[in-house]
Amino acid sequence: MNLIDKLESGGRLSYEEGVALYELDLFTLGHYANLKRRQRHGNKAFFNINRHINPTNICKDICKFCAFSANRKNPNPYTMSHDEILTILENSVQNKGITEVHIVSAHNPDTGLEWYLEIFSKVKARFPSLHVKALTAAEINFLSEQYGLSVDDIIVKMIEYGVDSMPGGGAEIFDEEVRAYICKGKVSSQGWLDIHQKWHEKGKQSNATMLFGHVEKREHRIDHMIRLRELQDKTGGFNAFIPLVYQRENNYLHVEDFLSSTEILKTYAISRLMCDNIAHIKAYWATSTINLALVALEYGADDLDGTIEAEAIQSAAGASSAKGLSLETFLELIETSNFTPVQRDSLYNEIKTY
Repeated sequence: MNLIDKLESGGRLSYEEGVALYELDLFTLGHYANLKRRQRHGNKAFFNINRHINPTNICKDICKFCAFSANRKNPNPYTMSHDEILTILENSVQNKGITEVHIVSAHNPDTGLEWYLEIFSKVKARFPSLHVKALTAAEINFLSEQYGLSVDDIIVKMIEYGVDSMPGGGAEIFDEEVRAYICKGKVSSQGWLDIHQKWHEKGKQSNATMLFGHVEKREHRIDHMIRLRELQDKTGGFNAFIPLVYQRENNYLHVEDFLSSTEILKTYAISRLMCDNIAHIKAYWATSTINLALVALEYGADDLDGTIEAEAIQSAAGASSAKGLSLETFLELIETSNFTPVQRDSLYNEIKTY
């Protein structure tokens, strides 16, 4: 069976077929990815009203692609107090109507495990209905090693202190040779997958990411997608897959050839076709730009993340997400792209269709 016949029949694609998808022209890929997207989600474009908080940028790890860490390119180290975080959220809840706070930061060896956990419990105590999405698998691995606790211990504490779901960060690219070059010392690929499996086994959901457009090859992206797909077959715990476009400013990778829009859109489309058991493909506009994310809705993506409000990690490397987007702008952009904006909660329950 040739590749087009396989796409027509809707059968599961192999690694070799995944790599071959990149050789198809963009419009053919877009056609089949859009079919899959519309079978699942029709004309809906999902988003949530959320706030990103990055409590500290002091990090023990030295990832070459990172512009956020104060250890390398960022001359302004900071650690937020719990009161600062609560004040920010008070404003966001009262004036912006956020339903989710997304808390990820650096691997700070000086703050202490209790500091992280108390953030979650204080947020939950003050804002009981706010969904707390927090701690990447890389942060969990760091806390486990730093404090001599098992991953299971950390996960149990996260749940006890109020974490509702896990973000997908820290996955980067699963190929270990590439990881050794771009993020040596960070959680291994298998470690990342094991942590998410343990989280899912507790009845909790998470997202998955892939950082692409740096030094990885297309084959590495397909391997990454298949490994996520295999875990999803076991647990069903991934809400969304989020291909993150590498940001090239203020870091040590020195990537000269930035991805073309065609390559980015192909990767979104292939993500939809390869990750057949993950319900949502998110075009995270903070890394792709809002304009390209809107185009990605025609190429397999069905979710744009959210209003974000403030974001420090991607914007440190050149993304235009530092101040987020207003809800009015978000709705207008989706509607002018001929999609139906659907506000969702963090677990993809629909709140409001505009």
